[in-house]
Amino acid sequence: MMGVSSTCKDGSTKIAMDNGKYVRYTPEQVEALERLYHDCPKPTSMRRQQLIRECPILSHIEPKQIKVWFQNRRCREKQRKESSRLQGVNRKLTAMNKLLMEENDRLQKQVSQLVYENSYFRQQPQNATNLATTDTSCESVVTSGQHHLTPQHPPRDASPAGLLSIAEESLAQFLSKATGTAVEWVQMPGMKPGPDSIGIVAISHGCTGVAARACGLVGLEPTRVAEILKDRPSWFRDCRAVDVINAMSTGNGGTIELLYMQLYAPTTLAPARDFWLLRYTSVLEDGSLVVCERSLNNTQNGPSMPPTQHFVRAEMLPSGYLIRPCEGGGSIIHLVDHMDLEPWSVPEVLRPLYESSTLLAQKTTMAALRHLRQISQEVSQPNVTSWGRRPAALRALSQRLSKGFNEAVNGFADEGWSLLESDGIDDVTVLVNSSPTKTMGVNFSYDNGFPSMSNAVLCAKASMLLQNVPPAILLRFLREHRSEWADSGIDAYAASAVKAGPCSLQVSRAGNFGGQLILPLAHTIENEEFMEIIKLENMGYREGMLMPSDVFLLQLCSGVDENVVGTSAELIFAPIDASFSDDAPIIPSGFRIIPLDSGMDASSPNRTLDLASALEVGPAGNRTSGDLSGRSGCTKSVMTIAFQFAFEMHLQENVASMARQYVRSIIASVQRVALALSPSHSGSHPGLWPPNGTPEANTLARWICESYRCYLGVKLFENEASDSILKTLWHHSDALMCCSLKALPVFTFANQAGLDMLETTLVALQDITLEKIFDDNGRKTLCSEFPQIMQQGFMCLQGGICLSSMGRQVSYERAVAWKVLNEEESAHCICFMFINWSFV
Repeated sequence: MMGVSSTCKDGSTKIAMDNGKYVRYTPEQVEALERLYHDCPKPTSMRRQQLIRECPILSHIEPKQIKVWFQNRRCREKQRKESSRLQGVNRKLTAMNKLLMEENDRLQKQVSQLVYENSYFRQQPQNATNLATTDTSCESVVTSGQHHLTPQHPPRDASPAGLLSIAEESLAQFLSKATGTAVEWVQMPGMKPGPDSIGIVAISHGCTGVAARACGLVGLEPTRVAEILKDRPSWFRDCRAVDVINAMSTGNGGTIELLYMQLYAPTTLAPARDFWLLRYTSVLEDGSLVVCERSLNNTQNGPSMPPTQHFVRAEMLPSGYLIRPCEGGGSIIHLVDHMDLEPWSVPEVLRPLYESSTLLAQKTTMAALRHLRQISQEVSQPNVTSWGRRPAALRALSQRLSKGFNEAVNGFADEGWSLLESDGIDDVTVLVNSSPTKTMGVNFSYDNGFPSMSNAVLCAKASMLLQNVPPAILLRFLREHRSEWADSGIDAYAASAVKAGPCSLQVSRAGNFGGQLILPLAHTIENEEFMEIIKLENMGYREGMLMPSDVFLLQLCSGVDENVVGTSAELIFAPIDASFSDDAPIIPSGFRIIPLDSGMDASSPNRTLDLASALEVGPAGNRTSGDLSGRSGCTKSVMTIAFQFAFEMHLQENVASMARQYVRSIIASVQRVALALSPSHSGSHPGLWPPNGTPEANTLARWICESYRCYLGVKLFENEASDSILKTLWHHSDALMCCSLKALPVFTFANQAGLDMLETTLVALQDITLEKIFDDNGRKTLCSEFPQIMQQGFMCLQGGICLSSMGRQVSYERAVAWKVLNEEESAHCICFMFINWSFV
């Protein structure tokens, strides 16, 4: 039975029964219950009884009824939150639908224009081409579906009226690209619009230079969006600086600014770029905010900026941002980036870096949208993350890492860098900065009684070309197998420059790879970049000097998703003090791998650009290692390596020699790892595949096949008499791997499919034990069945799940294990064959 409250004429509260349906509470009772709800939404039975004792107004209500009230209150709160969330999703879908309808209208106009031009060409006589090339009276010529206007514009002066004329023309040209058909856009591979996607991203086809366009929704007001986007160094990692040389207001309420911008070079093999720009900010008649930019050149007779040493003057064609307020809050934004990066100024092999609209979209246009979405999330969820850092503080740390690495790669003289004389071999470039505070922005001294003696920074850098190596996989190996290429003593030496005191970081084990502890710290909302702390233990001694037992590295990773085609990958790290203070010096080092021929820019507007087609592979059991190249989307890339060391000036010669030797050893390690990771292609790398093609390897391959035939009664291959048995085993579609006969078996050999399944290389294979690749059920089965292998010589395992060296689950249809006998018919090792395996 439930009580119902009612109010009498004298104002008293009466509790009555109402067929067990509900209780009606007075406003005073509801107010008392609400106060408790805000303090404790889910009170215990004891707390509810205490409430009844403390509030006499509730004394006539049963505890069970109060419990029901709290249940209903929590349910209403949950429904309210869900309703609010669904309303937000609905507003987002409505805005996205509007955006897609506008995009559909633009595409229909583009199709109509192409149909008209196609009809125009069909109606022309056969000699139309000759007439078009000889008749100079025509002001424009239609070529390849694009209108190229002849430069008939008269020179303009540098007066406000002349600059406004340039600005208005730039605005019209930008809007024709953002919402019109001035540029033929094709959808970027893998970018499918939706409420949770970054937006609609397209790249140019058949226009001058490289261009990219994006449309998206962000939860920020238009003025805030414009403010963020104008601050280009805050979100564009390749932007070194933007200086406002002059600014003026226009009569229509707009603003014209003259800007000088510098961009970092992505590699040591190319010079940096700079731009002399006009930026025009105005409000359109429909209330939209627009910011457009373009380069100023001599043909316009406007103000000029003299060339800068070590920079190549590039051109920005009309680009910018169209920002419209969205119903319910937020903004709909159209971004256009259109540049001519002067590819003639770099070696021919690097020109794809400056001729790819895809790279421009990934590094600039999409980076702007991601940054806006990140800030929007930080505004709505300003939570403190690991180590008491807010998202904005962690973002500032990642920007410091990127900027420090870019400064090291470029080595600008105005930052204090000077080139050291070569030691006779020009593979490694060494620079010295005797004023590192200018670059690092910090003071290399501490107030705790342990001043730092380092007063200079040395950088050793190099670039190398890689063939048939997926950047994401190579970088992931470098991240998770640091011991394969790094010198722990040099890590300790680098850390000593920032070691201020005893370790104060409280950490919990998150992942241990090859003696290093990886502690996740932060990641962006699209997970294209994440930051972590690496703890390297037991550094020990070096050159008679006690080093810290634990070394901490702040590490920034991006581009490690191998399913994202054609993107560059970076691994940047810097030793940090154990206290992890915000003003600690950051001296970044690391790797950058950029694909050179990703093949992602559309050669035809009719080409189907879909991620599924780019990533499509056959069943795992039938796939070839050549599929790995197709999945990575590139066959050639450039890797840039830059390592920095703080040192005392009187030790310059010794540190320079050490740095050269260290970077050369890293280059050798990377080449070795790259060779092991490189997928085999038919006819490529003659003599390199299979690796370790020594007499011992051929002997092992023969033992594996003979033992399989001996114990299972069938041949492992059709033609085992061939001289190329090792090559056949290496390219076998099923994963074969051998482990030693020890108390803790470790792997000693694997074919290409086995290495792919374990996600490792021949170099690191021996670091993996047999028990690590099985889950709990697999280990139990293996322990119970292992004696059968030694007694019977073989066993068959039902399908199950195992783990790669990187923790990814791998399913297999079935597995076979057999004892491999040597010439004396004694057990040499055990071979496992996983049939029809695939990543879960």
